[in-house]
Amino acid sequence: MNIARSFNEWRRYRATYNELTRLSSRELNDLGINRGDIPFIARKASRV
Repeated sequence: MNIARSFNEWRRYRATYNELTRLSSRELNDLGINRGDIPFIARKASRV
């Protein structure tokens, strides 16, 4: 079961990461996110 959970967390991480990296710098700024914060935010979102 740990493998399945880890895989699902990784998939959520990649989906969040990819979605945020597609945004322009202006859109990220409107959300209060710096481009360098994307990996941290994606990791945090994948563990919910």
